[in-house]
Amino acid sequence: MSLASTAAPVSAAIPAPARRRPVVAIALFALLALLPVAVSLGLPAHWLTLVTRAMIFAIAALSLDLILGVGGLVSFGHAAFVGIGAYATGIMITEGRSEALLILPVVLAVCAVFGAVTGYVSLRTRGVTFIMITLAFGQMVYFLAQALSAYGGDDGLTLYERSTILGFDPFKNRIGFFYVVLGVLLACYVLVSIIVASRFGRVLGAARENATRVAVTGFHVGRIRLVAYIISGMIAGLSGFLLANQTEFVSPAYMSWPRSGELIFMVVLGGVGSLHGAIIGALAFLFAEDVLSGWTEHWKVIFGPMIVLFVLFTRGGLVGLMRKLGAGRHD
Repeated sequence: MSLASTAAPVSAAIPAPARRRPVVAIALFALLALLPVAVSLGLPAHWLTLVTRAMIFAIAALSLDLILGVGGLVSFGHAAFVGIGAYATGIMITEGRSEALLILPVVLAVCAVFGAVTGYVSLRTRGVTFIMITLAFGQMVYFLAQALSAYGGDDGLTLYERSTILGFDPFKNRIGFFYVVLGVLLACYVLVSIIVASRFGRVLGAARENATRVAVTGFHVGRIRLVAYIISGMIAGLSGFLLANQTEFVSPAYMSWPRSGELIFMVVLGGVGSLHGAIIGALAFLFAEDVLSGWTEHWKVIFGPMIVLFVLFTRGGLVGLMRKLGAGRHD
């Protein structure tokens, strides 16, 4: 039995590997690249900071979409990787190591080790048990961060400088920081797209549909899922590095279970498995949050039910909605 025949049933269930819309992704990145120009022409200046933050979370959502949308692994502790990346960055800067070329290998290595250890344990389970174990690991890291009294403990860690690259400070200027984050997001999107389109990605997608059938063809499903889990965690850690540099503050709240839930909402809101949908979902999530919080201090009472109703009545998220509207225009 060939890999093609194994992965064939997945194309109907997972839109990302076989039905990606590169035109939509290109248009999305082009619009993002033009935002600083729009701000200079009169768009509210705070949009630049808001979209930068949204793109940072889009990197984390994109990493989650790799294992959730393609692999079918619902991780409720994914924010732990974001927090680990942020804390590794904050601790190194506090200790006088602000060079990004030194920080990034540490961030990626720590996230890879954490992903390998927790993934090895978690991936031995399935369904609700997997969700609860990832949640437990996430909360373990959360409480560990609270116990780091030398680095702020529950109050968080304030950073008095940002990372530098070969002595330069690309994060100091808002526009420069925006384009750095956009470049990282684009690189992560291309990387994940290549992974999904590769044989590895097709096997990962096929295992979501029928792991037993994939195993019979000779592929080690557990190892494939573990590698995907580690890669996903490393990309999420990268978003933590950027988040620490944007806020100049690191908090245990970055890795709490509500933050993991928000990442899942972003993926579902945009469209599970569509990759660019994860980016759209993160942008929509943070924009809605910003608008509603400006109306009332009790904005979460409105925001929560609104997201739930949207997910219930809009299958395929925002990407699915756009496809339906596009199909309606052609009819």
